Amino acid sequence: MSQIPAADSSAPSDAYDAYAVQQKWQARWAEADPFKAGGDDDTRPRKYVLGMFPYPSGDLHMGHAESYAYVDIVARFWRHRGYNVLNPIGWDSFGLPAENAAIQRGADPRAWTYANIEQHKKSFREYGSSYDWSRILHTSDPEYYRWNQWLFQRLYERDLAYRKESPVNWCPNDQTVLANEQVVDGRCERCGAEVVKKKLTQWYFKITDYADRLLDDLNQLEGFWPSKVIRMQRNWIGRSVGADIDFEIEGHPEKVTVFSTRPDTLHGATFFVVAPDSDLAAELAAGAPAEVRMRFQDYLDSVGRETEIERQSTDRPKTGVFLERYAVNPINGERLPIWAADYVLADYGHGAVMAVPAHDQRDLDFARAFDLPVKVVVDTTAPVTGSISVIELDDEGNPVDPAGDLADLDPAQTGIALTGEGRLINSGALDGLSKRNAIARMIEQLEKLGAGRAAKSYRLRDWLISRQRFWGTPIPMIHTADGRIVPVPDDQLPLTLPDAQGLDLTPKGTSPLGGATEWMQTVDPETGEPALRDPDTMDTFVDSSWYFLRFLAPNDHAEAFPVAQAHRWAPVDSYIGGVEHAILHLLYARFITKVLFDMGLVDFTEPFSSLINQGMVLQDGSKMSKSKGNLVEFASSMVDPGADAVRTAIAFAGPVEDDIDWQDVSTTGSQKFLARAWRIAKDVSSAPDVVWAEGDQALRRVTHRLLADAPGLVEQTKFNVVVARLMELVNATRKTIDSGAGPADPAVREAAEATAMVLDLFAPHTAEEMWEILGYSGFVGLVPWRQADPTLLVEESVTAVVQIDGKVRATLEVPARIDGDALEALARADERVLRSLGDKQIVRAIVRAPKVVSFSTR
Repeated sequence: MSQIPAADSSAPSDAYDAYAVQQKWQARWAEADPFKAGGDDDTRPRKYVLGMFPYPSGDLHMGHAESYAYVDIVARFWRHRGYNVLNPIGWDSFGLPAENAAIQRGADPRAWTYANIEQHKKSFREYGSSYDWSRILHTSDPEYYRWNQWLFQRLYERDLAYRKESPVNWCPNDQTVLANEQVVDGRCERCGAEVVKKKLTQWYFKITDYADRLLDDLNQLEGFWPSKVIRMQRNWIGRSVGADIDFEIEGHPEKVTVFSTRPDTLHGATFFVVAPDSDLAAELAAGAPAEVRMRFQDYLDSVGRETEIERQSTDRPKTGVFLERYAVNPINGERLPIWAADYVLADYGHGAVMAVPAHDQRDLDFARAFDLPVKVVVDTTAPVTGSISVIELDDEGNPVDPAGDLADLDPAQTGIALTGEGRLINSGALDGLSKRNAIARMIEQLEKLGAGRAAKSYRLRDWLISRQRFWGTPIPMIHTADGRIVPVPDDQLPLTLPDAQGLDLTPKGTSPLGGATEWMQTVDPETGEPALRDPDTMDTFVDSSWYFLRFLAPNDHAEAFPVAQAHRWAPVDSYIGGVEHAILHLLYARFITKVLFDMGLVDFTEPFSSLINQGMVLQDGSKMSKSKGNLVEFASSMVDPGADAVRTAIAFAGPVEDDIDWQDVSTTGSQKFLARAWRIAKDVSSAPDVVWAEGDQALRRVTHRLLADAPGLVEQTKFNVVVARLMELVNATRKTIDSGAGPADPAVREAAEATAMVLDLFAPHTAEEMWEILGYSGFVGLVPWRQADPTLLVEESVTAVVQIDGKVRATLEVPARIDGDALEALARADERVLRSLGDKQIVRAIVRAPKVVSFSTR
């Protein structure tokens, strides 16, 4: 890690020394603590701004620099707008990376983690981040994870935490279970190892009890969260509406329930499929002949080596084993052969499906592979709107199809399932009905028979929180000698981790805590008899599901968070972080918030009112990461080009949501711009009390247009446009200084002060230095936003911004009444635009005269 050199005291005072300015103002901020949130007596309106807290896996890099620059822009903006801003920082400090790094180094994960946190703190201060440093938290502190355990107990009391045996996702590399959300394309999202299924007894949170609310409440977030994130959450919850249908199994004592979105096609069921790794399959195979049992066991072994992604693939051959057992169709009494097949999953639905091959492609592929019957029960050639024509049937009950259209579509021959709309056929009383009416009628029939009911199903599974690793929150449960599981009493929390020294932390399939013999020994709180602790730790997503509330009083030892402070500050007004957390973290935080609402501890049901997702910072065409070895280190960049140049270059690089390649980010250009801005402050020769109205009116119009437009642009996260407009103001100010009234012009001082105030969002050290040079003693970061003079906003000419692929490449001074065609022609002819285009071809132009021209290229 590079060392930051001492400031060069020999640097000339009339030269812009970015690093000396940086050190100077960081020292002053550290002494004054100007960004601490106001207390209960502060009457200003409040804003809670929060960045997704970092994981201390090493020092920060430019990917972090991007995210936390945006956080600081938003926080500083709302302070200028007169708000009491809460902008805290903490560390998501439990988890696998710390434990794995400690294993590699033969170290205690605590020491490795907290050393990295100290480096992070140093880097954040050097970056000029305006945090409330009085509210720091680390999730690996017992003072924090005590409340994880408290939260677990509250969920347990409400029957929302439970333990069961089931097939789980197992990472053979990290030797721990993973939630479904932590498996990406069949691999561990942490280490990339191929995930396998393993049957274990684990702790779960019953998030499925909140599935409807999690889905329906997304409507509250429309327009405030990125539409992509809302869509991803909806798809993950995956609500389907249909019916639960009860099938009797010959020789099996209990009925088996399947869920179907198309109960209307029940007459078309020709076989029955169970997940091979389900308990039901094992029970049915156990009652089958020995030969079948052997085939089933061999098949089960092969399925265990497949990933869930492979099992769900539509382009692989269908496999399965006939169990020589039969289910009975409740609507017509037909016997349906039961097969175990890997395309049905044990933990989705009920782990069993009725197969209707004529109208489901996967069922059809299976039926054709094993020569099973295919029965059409929906005529997709029949109209579904307008009057219902009488469908003529032949002696065998099949529709008479004079045109021959339906026969030509026979799925058994074509291999293509009929999944479209149509009219029911071969379905008794349902014949002639449309899908919607047939579903309602079939549910009525099933309810009368006591064989089914209307139901919903979800893709969402309960949240598996157990982890077989050391570095996490211990699960606060006790296993008694007589088989009971009881909570650790609240007054014995926190249940702290034992010392890692002497423990073997190497992943081996069971939690290292099980090897801490003395720690494992405890007593039954009800009887006083010897008992054992639970050896697992919690998923770290529990830590991050409620941390935004702990920031309200991180040093409170009496409660997880004060309810009054939650009412005062929460929910978070602006939440900023990567889209990679669109499902994992955000879904869990939404769930826990709803539980806390039901407990009466918060008065809102969504944790984050507004969400800003930044794109990725790329290096060599891929995301910066330590594993890929393509990092641009944060610490070294704080020296040269310096924090302000990095922050400004990132803000100017393009739209917040777009990926940016670090090779295209011009920190050199930012350095030059900041030096020009600083030089303007040095050149101002008028006094602070000069009458601005007497200054150059053209320059004043540029200043006041920026003051008027910047708030809206910031709220729309168009930070790059604000920087472009700042550059325009600096250039206009320099022209005024170099001509006419020169540095003494009141408009020059006004422009310089406005530049310093707006520049504070992006380059706070330089902005503070300018403010001091201009004769002020307070912090510019706390200066109220200057109001624009409306009389100066009536323009004879305006500045048009020209963007190429989302990046500002030129500005044009144009008549205020210019039309779109003329503006586009000027933009296409501009030398800077032509230079930026190079060999690229413009494929689309969006013109919003007189302000914006946006070109898309290929």
